[in-house]
Amino acid sequence: MAARTIGSATISFGLVSVPVNLFSSSESSATVSFNMLHTKCGSRLKQQYVCSKEGSVVEKDEVCKGYEFAKGQYVLFTAEEIKTLDEKATNAIDIAEFVPLAAVDRIYLEKVYYLGPGKGGERAYRLLVAALEATGRAAMGQYSARGKQHLVLIRPMGDLLVMEQLHYHGDLRSADEVPRPEVPVKDAELALARQLIEQSAVDEFRPENYRDQVRERVLEAIQRKVDGQDISAEPTEGPQGKIIDLMDALKASLAKRGASTAEKKPARQASAAKSAKAPAARPKKKATG
Repeated sequence: MAARTIGSATISFGLVSVPVNLFSSSESSATVSFNMLHTKCGSRLKQQYVCSKEGSVVEKDEVCKGYEFAKGQYVLFTAEEIKTLDEKATNAIDIAEFVPLAAVDRIYLEKVYYLGPGKGGERAYRLLVAALEATGRAAMGQYSARGKQHLVLIRPMGDLLVMEQLHYHGDLRSADEVPRPEVPVKDAELALARQLIEQSAVDEFRPENYRDQVRERVLEAIQRKVDGQDISAEPTEGPQGKIIDLMDALKASLAKRGASTAEKKPARQASAAKSAKAPAARPKKKATG
């Protein structure tokens, strides 16, 4: 089934305009959500706002928004006033500059969208993909949607354009806030760590090899509940003995990894030997009358 567009926009740089369609790169349905129910009768619960001063339920038409500028002091805004502050959606992705793709740290990434060519923009779209691919650069710009202005990066992915919504620099906490004690790394430890990495190293990223096992377990439990089965907690493994010494931990990891690899090799060799010794299938004789 073809992907459904969630919006449209126009990439603008210089005098060039590229109409594009936006597509979500992920499925929100992947998250398993639960509803709040009344334990006594199993009915859905409704959310209500209660005044912290009077203790009474406040209806929706009696609610306004406020910003706490000092402890317990608020400046009030009506819905109309807040609406005037929202960024007007222009459906324009204004490109400010082109930066080396490798220069944008992945910590800025917030959300990803696919961009497909809009009507009449197929040639300009393909040109932009090819130009970004050839230069190794990405387009940096801003895009307004749903009352907010987003910082975005547009990069090629094969023959497709991808728009990454980024955090603004002021939204991120400084890495300098994380304490990092200075501890020297020993050459022997580094050598063992590199060896351990190389044992598990692969040349390609294969995301299909990984599954959300928690989600699968939740869905299985839900189905058992639907089928009328009881759910009991599985016994948890006891705490394993800790290896305090770093060198001992590295050596134990290498030994465990090596044993696992050795177990797989004989199984493959036995399977290959069995296939080699197996006699060739004889053709069936034709029945004679």
